Parts: sequence; structure tokens; C-alpha cells
Amino acid sequence: MEHSWFEGFDARDYAIDGVRVHARVGGREGAPALLLLHGFPQTGAMWHRVARRLEADHRLVIPDLRGYGGSHKLPGTPDHAQASKRVMAADLVGLMRELGHERFFVCGHDRGGRVAHRMALDHPAAVRRLCVLDIAPTHDMYAATDFEFARLYYHWFHLIAPAPVPERMIGGDARFYLHAKLAGWGSGGLDFVEPEALAEYERCFCRSETIHAICEDYRASASIDLEHDRASRAAGQKLACDLLVLWGERGVVHRLFRPLELWQAQCSGTVSGRAVPSGHYIPEQLPELTADALREFMH
Repeated sequence: MEHSWFEGFDARDYAIDGVRVHARVGGREGAPALLLLHGFPQTGAMWHRVARRLEADHRLVIPDLRGYGGSHKLPGTPDHAQASKRVMAADLVGLMRELGHERFFVCGHDRGGRVAHRMALDHPAAVRRLCVLDIAPTHDMYAATDFEFARLYYHWFHLIAPAPVPERMIGGDARFYLHAKLAGWGSGGLDFVEPEALAEYERCFCRSETIHAICEDYRASASIDLEHDRASRAAGQKLACDLLVLWGERGVVHRLFRPLELWQAQCSGTVSGRAVPSGHYIPEQLPELTADALREFMH
């Protein structure tokens, strides 16, 4: 890239209802706002290549999720409510309002896609259109658990073990664990990760408070988040906005699920999408394709 790392983006901390949210903000002022949400085990740095391709078209807001990167890391509670996707989504709706955006586009990868899903359910007036990358709905993925899914996504079950067991195990060699996760799920190694991004992932992930917060994120997904999902489904609540779904053809979602059908069942708007020639980390492996798809969809 001709630019230096996130040149032209303002990186700072925002106080949102007593929680610190770290975010990068840049792109064209006055353009439609696009909120980009990262996943595990990363930070907003994963969007760098995509952001460079979209900065002329959108006002970009790229936060670190609660518990990740430079954002607030709260200690766990028995009900894991502090790490629920509901409160994560509320953090980010508050951030967007703080920045003057009452209504905006959203794209979430991995955990960020799950936060975005809950955001669109809880705050339908705020989300203009939604894109999720390489996920199926959490409720459906847990409901379909079998040996193959548990083997390929073992971290979903390891990370929800009671504290501090997974925290201590991962903390024994956090850098190795981080690299193993980035290199997996069809990635084929670490060559797709920009050096600056990898350095940030290592700096942020390899801390006891981050590892604990990430375990709490997954504990919430297997408990309070499922309660929220069940309540939404029982009430007949569906996504009201149009939805774009992209997933990697070398990833687990493509191998074990039918993501388009599962999302169509949870959305009253138009659902489109396809498998793309990638592993799990689509924005970093296919930044041009990702940016083009978002530019076409979010207008």
C-alpha cells in the first residue's frame, strides 16, 4: 500500500456508558457510515486492507469489541452478561451515536458478525443493511453440534469451560495459540496477515485480561446469548434489513452448514450471498473482493 498503517484514521478511546471503546475512524466525511466489526482472535486491524479500498466511499468506524484490543475488559460475572452480544451491540450503537451516526451500515466477521446480528435485532432502526462473514446463526450452529463440528470448532467448547482452566492453558503459550488459530480454518498459514496486524494481535491477545475476556465472550455465547436468541425466535423476531452473507469455501461453515438457507429463515428482508475462494479470514485473504461486495451492497 502507498499509505502508512491506517494513515488518515483517528484512533482513540471513547467513553460509552462507562465502558471504554477503542476505535479507528476515517474515510470520507459526510459519506454513508459503515461500521466494521472484527472477530476472534483479532482486533479492528484486520480491516486495514478493506478500509483502504472503501475510504473514498464511506465514513468508516472500526472499533475493537469489548474484551478485545484496546477496548474495556471487564471481569467475568456468573451469568456472563457483561460479555453478551446484547451489551456489545449496545456499546457500538452508543459509539455510532457519539460520532453522529443514528443510522448506518454494518459488516461483521466471525464474533463481530454475531454482535452485528444481535445489533440488527435489538436496534432495527439503526442498521440500514447488514453483512456477515463466514458465520451461520449461533443458535443453529450450537443446535447442530455433532462430532465433526466439535472437532473442527473445538475452541467453542474449550473456551466455555469454567475459569480459570482455559485461561491458564492458553496463557501457557498465548502466542503459539494465537498463531495456530490464525493459521487454521482453511487459512493455510499466516502469509495473509499483514505484519503490522500480526504485531497488534500478538500485543493485544497475549495478556491475561484479554484471554479471560475472550473466554467470557464464548461463555456468554453458550449461555445468555442463546437465551436471547431463543426469546427472539419465540417472539417471531427477524432481521428487518437486507442481508449479505459471504463465507469461505475452505472453511468450516461451508463444509458443515447451509448458511444462506439458515440466514433466510431469520430475515424478513432480502438475503443474498455466496461462497468465496477463501478460508475463514475473508477480509484479509480477499480484501478486494470483500470491498467490492460491500461497495455494491451498501449503497
